[in-house]
Amino acid sequence: MKKITTLSLLFFLLLQTFTAQAKKEKPLFKGQLGVVSYTYRKQFEKDVPSTLDIIKGLGITDIEFSNLFGKTAQQLRSMLDEKGLKCSSFGVGYPDLVNKTAEVAQNAKTLGAEYVRVAGIPHSKTMTLEEMQKAVEDFNRAGKILKDQYGLTFIYHNHGFEFQPYKDGTLYDYLVTQTDPKYVSLELDILWAFFPGHDPAALLNKYGKRYKALHMKDLKNEVKGDLSGSTSPEHDVALGTGQINIPAVIKAAQKAKVKHYYIEDESSNIFTQVPQTIAYVKGLKK
Repeated sequence: MKKITTLSLLFFLLLQTFTAQAKKEKPLFKGQLGVVSYTYRKQFEKDVPSTLDIIKGLGITDIEFSNLFGKTAQQLRSMLDEKGLKCSSFGVGYPDLVNKTAEVAQNAKTLGAEYVRVAGIPHSKTMTLEEMQKAVEDFNRAGKILKDQYGLTFIYHNHGFEFQPYKDGTLYDYLVTQTDPKYVSLELDILWAFFPGHDPAALLNKYGKRYKALHMKDLKNEVKGDLSGSTSPEHDVALGTGQINIPAVIKAAQKAKVKHYYIEDESSNIFTQVPQTIAYVKGLKK
């Protein structure tokens, strides 16, 4: 009887150990990885269909387009449909958002996108409050049109220069707090938050549900940042090999219920680094 009890206790302890280990082995990342078309810009410029095949071959079906690459929105949509891919976000320049809002919206709708994204604001060498105030006005106006008339969500993608100090925070804080959450949402480029000296995970925790998407990229070790909004494309490295705490970012993004995680790699090493990034993210454990 004593022997049976001892064996039962041993079995119980082994089961507890196995269960605890299994819990540790759960994947950290629960979302779906996408990609920004800019990552494959050189390939798209030469041959759109074959580039879509490259992306699909990586197991990625979600794409954020920043360019139509010489096609009409309908032509590009047909290619995506044929290959079982989707465009969830359509990126345009600031002037087009402001001056061609209806055309931008129609293209986004044709592509099947949910979001219209802008990744920059006209500014001086050092961004000013007046320039940010103008952006807030333009974003609120255009975002309202996109939402009310077309059912689209406008998202702004930071680019580093918005983090000029302002009062107790930055001009980026001013942008977030002064835009209407009903009409202006955010896409966090984690490199362009880290480069000017900010923690992307902390921003995700601070502004939570305002973020709908991320640009997933990492900064080469020993590269020093600044407020310029500019660095060499070759400073983009595979996730997990640079300076940014990617697991912390993913945890904060999932807590904020971010919907889209777009890989962006501007370097010349995408055919090595993008697969490495995908494997790293999928291999992360809690």
